[in-house]
Amino acid sequence: MATQPHLLVEEGDLTDVALIPGDPGRVDRIADHCDEAETVAENREYKVVNATYGDRELTICSTGIGCPSAAIAIEEMANVGVETFIRVGTTGALQSNIEIGDMIVATGAAKNEGTSKRYEDVEYPAVPDYEVLSSLVDSAEANDEDVHVGPIASDDAYYAETDEHVADWEDAGLLSVEMEAAAVFTLARRRGLSAGAICTVDGNLVEGTQKGTDTEDDELPEKAKNNVGRAIDIALEATTQL
Repeated sequence: MATQPHLLVEEGDLTDVALIPGDPGRVDRIADHCDEAETVAENREYKVVNATYGDRELTICSTGIGCPSAAIAIEEMANVGVETFIRVGTTGALQSNIEIGDMIVATGAAKNEGTSKRYEDVEYPAVPDYEVLSSLVDSAEANDEDVHVGPIASDDAYYAETDEHVADWEDAGLLSVEMEAAAVFTLARRRGLSAGAICTVDGNLVEGTQKGTDTEDDELPEKAKNNVGRAIDIALEATTQL
């Protein structure tokens, strides 16, 4: 099989399970939680690393921002043999009881984006694999971590999330909004593969504390930055069950 044009990987280069943060910088942070790590490729928004966590070999690959670039990563990793994907990301809360730094395990993602709609009708569900979902919840419980478990939204237009959109999502009982899960879940299902997602809350849109509303220079609030590490640990533990 030819080298994949964006990830620059070939069949046999990667493992069967991948953690997929959006941020390339978070690839290194996940690798720091592992026992060994080696960079396989780096191109555009995609940084690909192979690592070991205990006895588990895994791949870490950034997907960039949004469903289009995430879909490219899923397609090309699947082409070279990756079978299970766990998104480790950040998300904005849509319920007032969810605080910055809390963690959410998604049971489904509303398709407020265009990529998955090029693959299938919007009525088809974007849902995680049950085994991956269960492994994330079980790993959180084993680490004595509390996580919110429920549906989220994936949205394309970060700066077009109006008060009306937020109120509608809140009324629908969606826990949070992010930008990649719907495509990840959709593509994995369509290809007969497995996927799940755990995200750390970086702001609350209902409370008006969404990312970018404070004066800090860093992208994430301090509590969210700290708890991203806890979400990484949960995701890594989940890989040992898969």
